[in-house]
Amino acid sequence: MQRRTFLRLALAGTAGLGLTGCGFRLRGLDTPGPVISELAIAGSDSDFARMAQERLESSDTHVHAQAPRVLNLGPEDFRERQLSVLDTGPRELEMELRVPFSVQRQSDGAYQLPQQQLEVLTRFTVSDDNLLAQEDLREEARQELRRDALRQLMDRLRTLADE
Repeated sequence: MQRRTFLRLALAGTAGLGLTGCGFRLRGLDTPGPVISELAIAGSDSDFARMAQERLESSDTHVHAQAPRVLNLGPEDFRERQLSVLDTGPRELEMELRVPFSVQRQSDGAYQLPQQQLEVLTRFTVSDDNLLAQEDLREEARQELRRDALRQLMDRLRTLADE
């Protein structure tokens, strides 16, 4: 039985390496950034806005104030809910991030993407036994939510093409 399992895993690994070696990739993974060449960012000065600017610049989008389009970002709204029933011991929490955004042309103010919400959530567990780690877990959850929301934002910006 162990030999069969080993042979299956070895065969699957060999097939995976063979496909990777010939250039096979799943659609949607490692896709290039948005095709917007220039974009301005307006709105709240938050960690999410800074991450969005860094991500846009790394995907060859020139971010400056005189760009023909403006990405309007609203403030980050974190909400936390307790999912477990008990108030003692390990507690499961759910954290949600909402960020409103829109994209409009600077020339006439027309919205190319009307106001929408980026909504992402994650779950994590905290324990009263380790009070010092609770804030670290919350901060990790916030960073994970920002990354997920940023991924959603980039996907929505890809629908806009330079005209």
